[in-house]
Amino acid sequence: MADPAKLSLLDLVRVREGRDASDALAEAQDTAALVDQLGFTRYWVAEHHNMEGIASAATSVVLAHVGQRTKGIRLGAGGIMLPNHAPYIIAEQFGTLARLFPGRVDLGLGRAPGTDQATLRAIRTTNNRAQEFPQDVEELFHWFEPDNDPGYIRAYPAAGAKIDFWMLGSSTFGAMLAAELGLPYAFASHFAPDHLHEAMQLYRSRFKPSKYLAKPYAAMGAHVVCAETTEEAKRLFTTTQMSFCGILRNDRRLSPPPIDAIDDYWTPQERAHVSRMLSCAVVGTPEQVQRGLDRLVMETGVDELIVMSDVYDIEARRSSLQLTADAWGLTPRQA
Repeated sequence: MADPAKLSLLDLVRVREGRDASDALAEAQDTAALVDQLGFTRYWVAEHHNMEGIASAATSVVLAHVGQRTKGIRLGAGGIMLPNHAPYIIAEQFGTLARLFPGRVDLGLGRAPGTDQATLRAIRTTNNRAQEFPQDVEELFHWFEPDNDPGYIRAYPAAGAKIDFWMLGSSTFGAMLAAELGLPYAFASHFAPDHLHEAMQLYRSRFKPSKYLAKPYAAMGAHVVCAETTEEAKRLFTTTQMSFCGILRNDRRLSPPPIDAIDDYWTPQERAHVSRMLSCAVVGTPEQVQRGLDRLVMETGVDELIVMSDVYDIEARRSSLQLTADAWGLTPRQA
């Protein structure tokens, strides 16, 4: 019998209405400590820019912050949008993280900008940098080679540091690049599920073993909200639904509190669009969440589920994560 899929968390570090980024970052540290204790495999944050409601723009800084409260869970970026940066600088940042938290740092790499065109200009990059993404990835690998590797320039303290590289994607491009480079692959089905099955098939069929990975290893993203009753879980999930509706309306505000009647909030067209974007979401009681996650694993064959839990109330979010961990049968870590 195959081992059950691992369970990890992508924390959006959401800023909630009535709170600020300082609150979100303090909560992120508490969340990392909680999922570490619950037995999650990894805690990831992602790079977003010009988004008032997400406090993880300085991704490596956030990871250093949350890592202080963790003991065994892997820490990483899911991901760093490499076209926004010089690979050398990312090597320095994640090389530093690898020295702070040896043996448990992940670096997931994405090709998308993670922001709008005006912000790209503020970052001092352009869309055509994405065309150089494969070359930038190879350059990044180089900076982590051992110190005795020939070369006048080294990216200290990255040289010789041990981290796990991941390839991210929401289309087939990332799947094919991950297969070519022999990297683990995570698909962004938590917001763009349309090409999930095609990407997974391409990744597995074209995978080439490498020094990083001997055989394919795939993960997928999914929003998960778990509560004692179906009705309460659905009510808590309206926070995520309203946030996604805000994307359609180009009105990306702070994370809103849940509401009782979501159909009074959106139009039928918005409901259809958001429902498609969130088609991989699993919402319900512990039994329903366990069955829903089982279904995702059965349909995709993934080795790992990377869940998001954008619940407005802090205690309800902690409870959702605890119930999800229990439903999936995670073994808590020893203190």
